[in-house]
Amino acid sequence: MSEYLKRTIVKEEVPSRLLNAFRPVKVYLPPGYNELLSYPVVYCQDGNDFFTMGRIATLTNQLILNEGMEPIIIVGVSVERSKRTSEYSAIGERNEAYKCFFVEELLPYIEQRYPVRQDPAARLLAGDSLGGTVSLHLALDYPTVFSRVLSLSGAFFQPTLERIQQETDLSWLQLWMVVGLDETAVETHIGTFDFVDWNRRIKQVLVEKRADLAYVEDAGDHLWGFWQRMLPDGLRHFFAVNDYGS
Repeated sequence: MSEYLKRTIVKEEVPSRLLNAFRPVKVYLPPGYNELLSYPVVYCQDGNDFFTMGRIATLTNQLILNEGMEPIIIVGVSVERSKRTSEYSAIGERNEAYKCFFVEELLPYIEQRYPVRQDPAARLLAGDSLGGTVSLHLALDYPTVFSRVLSLSGAFFQPTLERIQQETDLSWLQLWMVVGLDETAVETHIGTFDFVDWNRRIKQVLVEKRADLAYVEDAGDHLWGFWQRMLPDGLRHFFAVNDYGS
């Protein structure tokens, strides 16, 4: 077990003119990291949560060392709780600025400092709840930059449904979505929502638009305990695994 806990995580502060602040990020480097190689990259919304409650660094070490998963770099982008909805919600007042920051400031900063691959198929956006929402909208708004999304119980409501319906063909978009079957009455700051129903609605319209979709429902609630359990399956979906046993 000890080798899983030997994680290399670098802390960075990304300057942002668009957000008028520095944005803290954590960068996970895989076992055997070599600057002469190039790596796929996962960009996580709610970056601190993915590393602490999601344990994504430890889980990724296990997948790489035990299952031979392709080594990846993970960038966890922090968010202030007080500004989270404003930045992540499709109708939030800081949403446009946040998405522009992601593409115009965050990506160049990371790509100048780390050997991450720079094609859309090598960039994965990951998020939980509203983090899943902003990840999907980033891909829809910047299809030449992002083509892969991992959504943990995405907070997908009417604005997202309408945004997807604007598209004619989403065959370029690859998604892995999961929602917990106990998420039928999730309390949010704007009301109580049936996340199962809304994720099913989004699934239907994504299928109609020919997105490459893997959709999972499993026992679980709108909590990191559930998302942490499902996260390895999501990562396996996007990154090649050669099971040579432990």
